[in-house]
Amino acid sequence: MFYRYRRTLRHLFLLGLLLAALLAGLVFYASQHVTAASKARLFNDVSAIPARKVALVLGAKPGNRYFTRRIDAAAALWQAGKVSWLLVSGDNRHKDYNEPAAMRQALMRKGVPSSAIFCDYAGFTTLDSVVRARDVFGEDRIIIVSQAFHNQRAIYLAQHYGIDAIALNAEDLDFQHGKYTQFRERFARVRALLDATLLRRTPHFLGDKVVIDAHAQRGCPAGTGNE
Repeated sequence: MFYRYRRTLRHLFLLGLLLAALLAGLVFYASQHVTAASKARLFNDVSAIPARKVALVLGAKPGNRYFTRRIDAAAALWQAGKVSWLLVSGDNRHKDYNEPAAMRQALMRKGVPSSAIFCDYAGFTTLDSVVRARDVFGEDRIIIVSQAFHNQRAIYLAQHYGIDAIALNAEDLDFQHGKYTQFRERFARVRALLDATLLRRTPHFLGDKVVIDAHAQRGCPAGTGNE
């Protein structure tokens, strides 16, 4: 009886090691593929990035370090004349939490006029934001604005969904302040790999088309969210 119990424990231990090895291999494989997708498509300098019509600014929790630095990069991009419009995309699934409205207000404080900003209130995930830029806002050739690790994953998704994307890297956090996010990013890349290749996941919501141009109905209506 005791021998069978020990044998069972040994088999479970070996199975656990095998599963851990498979998971580690999947994490490594996903990370390599996501990184390779963005080769020659990431820019650290506003002056070096090619001009395009629209920049997609990916959301973050309002006021945190990632949010502030993405706003700084997006504002610099617009002020340099590299884009005509900024599409701010983030989470607004709860009444008291509105990333796009907070992003709009922060950009306006940086001198970007409201007429240059469109809001996507259903950017619940990076995939949602990227694919909705094409399917809702009609933009399949964009600049993405976020930190480098996030831009790599966004470009990977864009390529798998037929979107021509380059990216401007906002300033990142140091290891001490960003280590938890970097840990989560490893598994976010696994999800991106599965979503793009096996599941072919689509955004949670699509909705009416919005044309981004000077004559369009404004994508960030007055009085919305945190205004």
